Amino acid sequence: MCIDYRELNKVTIKNRYPLPCIDDLFDQLQGSSYYSKIDLRSGYHQLRIQEEDIPKTAFRTKYGHYEFLVMPFGLTNAPAVFMDLMNRVCKPYLDKFIIVFIDDILIYSKTQEEHKEHLQLALELLRQEKLYAKLSKCDFWIREVQFLGHVVNEQGIHVDKSKIEAIKNWEAPKTPTEVRQFLVLAGYYRRFIEGFSKIAQPLTALTHKDKKYLWTDKQEDAFQLLKQKLCSAPILSLPGGTDDFVVYCDASIQRLGCVLMQREKVIAYASRQLKVHEKNYTTHDLELGAVIFALKIWRHYLYGTKFTIYTDHKSPQHIFEQKELNMRQRRWLELLNDYECAIKYHPGKANVVADALSRKSTTKPKRVRALQLTIHPNLPEQIHTAQVNALKAENLAAESLRGMEQQLEVKADGLHYFMERVWFHITETYETL
Repeated sequence: MCIDYRELNKVTIKNRYPLPCIDDLFDQLQGSSYYSKIDLRSGYHQLRIQEEDIPKTAFRTKYGHYEFLVMPFGLTNAPAVFMDLMNRVCKPYLDKFIIVFIDDILIYSKTQEEHKEHLQLALELLRQEKLYAKLSKCDFWIREVQFLGHVVNEQGIHVDKSKIEAIKNWEAPKTPTEVRQFLVLAGYYRRFIEGFSKIAQPLTALTHKDKKYLWTDKQEDAFQLLKQKLCSAPILSLPGGTDDFVVYCDASIQRLGCVLMQREKVIAYASRQLKVHEKNYTTHDLELGAVIFALKIWRHYLYGTKFTIYTDHKSPQHIFEQKELNMRQRRWLELLNDYECAIKYHPGKANVVADALSRKSTTKPKRVRALQLTIHPNLPEQIHTAQVNALKAENLAAESLRGMEQQLEVKADGLHYFMERVWFHITETYETL
C-alpha cells in the first residue's frame, strides 16, 4: 500500500544521504563466480517511526482513520533513511563480499568455500539485526544473478532480457512525455550501446519545448534501431584491477564519444551530444573536450592509476607543452594534472570504436549482389559448438591463432565475435554446417 504523501513531502527537509552509484556496485563483483541474492520482506516496514512522527503519516479510508507505526512507502526520505540503515548494518562486510542497494543484498564470492563462509556471515548478521527476508524472492548459490536490471556472471555484465521485453514491445510514442519515458528506460542501459547519443538524437530533439512534435521516418528509424541495439546488447567486462586502462576519444561537430577498455576488452561506452555553446569550439578544443568528458565520467576508474588516452587529433598530446592557453584550456589543464595519463595520437582509421560514437557514416554504399541462403534453425548451436572446439587448449596448442583468441568477444547469444562479426576458425568442421 502506498499513500499519496506529496503535501507532506513538500514541507519535509530532504535527507541528502547519497544512494550508491550502480556502476560502482557492479565494479565490486570483478573475479566473482558464486552469488546469493537476499530481498528483504517489505523492507521499509521493518523500520519503526519515532513516536512524535506517527501522526504525520495519518490517512483516511472508508474503514476509518489510520496511522503508520512503521516507515511507509511514498515518503521522500524513505529510500535515504533505509539506505543509511543497511549501510550501517552491513558495514563490517560492505564491499568485501556484500553490496547493498536499499533492500536488495547481493553476496558474491570467488570460490564455493568462500561463498559458504560469506553466506553464513551475512545471514547471521541479518538475524542479529532482526531483519527478515522473503524466501520466495531470494536466490542462493547461483552462478548467474539478476541484480538491479542487469544479469551478472563470471563473463561480465549483461542486459536483463526480462527488462528488455518492455522495450521490445514499446509502441511508437505519441507525445513528448512518452518519448522522455522511453529515453529514460533506454538510457538506463546506455553504457551497453555504442553511439547511444547519436542514435537517440532524433528522439531527444522531440523533447525540446520550443520544437513542434512531428514523428517522421527519421524518428521511427531511430526508435526501432535503439530497440534493436538494446535487444542485442553485448557483454561488458568487469574491470580487473587498476592497471592497463586505455581510453579512446573522438569528437565531431555533433557529439563526443569515448570508450573505456582494459586488456582489449570493452568496459563501457559513453557519448553525448554537444551543447549549444560547444558547437563553436575549435577542432582542438573539441578533441580536448572529449578527453575531459571521459576523465569526468570514469574518474572512479582512472584516478590514481597510470593509463593511456588515444585521440585521432595530434594537438591534444601537446597540451602540456602549450604556452598560450585560453581560460577554458587552463581549467582543463588543471584537471588533467590530477591524472597520471599519457595522451597519444591514434589515426582516425584505427580509432574506429570511438569514431563510430561521434560521427555518422560518410561511406557510400557499395554495389552488392543478392544471394539467397537457407539457414537451418540449429545453425547458431552448430557454430557455437565448432567455436568451443576450436578454442580448446589442445587445438590452440596445435594451431596458432596469432593472439586472436584474446580479441574475441562473447555476446548475449553465446557466440564469439571478432570486430562485431561472428568468428569462424578455418577448420574442416565448418564445411558441413
